[in-house]
Amino acid sequence: MPVLDSSKIVAALRGAFAREEGREALLRIAAEKIKAAGPPYTSVYLYMLHGKELLLEAFAGRETEHTRIPVGTGVCGTAVASGQDQNVPDVRAVENYLACNAWTRSELVVLIRRGPLILGQIDIDSDVSNPFTPDEEAAVRQVADALAVLL
Repeated sequence: MPVLDSSKIVAALRGAFAREEGREALLRIAAEKIKAAGPPYTSVYLYMLHGKELLLEAFAGRETEHTRIPVGTGVCGTAVASGQDQNVPDVRAVENYLACNAWTRSELVVLIRRGPLILGQIDIDSDVSNPFTPDEEAAVRQVADALAVLL
């Protein structure tokens, strides 16, 4: 059973959409509700794709200096360049890793996509090594899929 209850987050996103809250609010709600699940979710960043760059549009948890990430750089940029979600059990083993902070040990990046079009991503940092099971990844993907429809 995953820590993250994606159905409650998706319901909150649909409610915000029905109230005609905008993109900024939807992204913020997703970040805050994923982070609120607690450990292993240390920090949650929502980056949206603008041309050849990912721009940080919402986050919950620790601040990051990485507000703009070129496609192909770091775990986030690699996800977009490859078109594949990234589940990195130990970030210290990644050669081109962009450290948001010294405490992060693992990272999960799930793309927000509408068909083949990549809109952005949910980037989750954890202070624990290898916490993101296939069930956790699937739960985050459900949130990403909801955002793809609502944005």
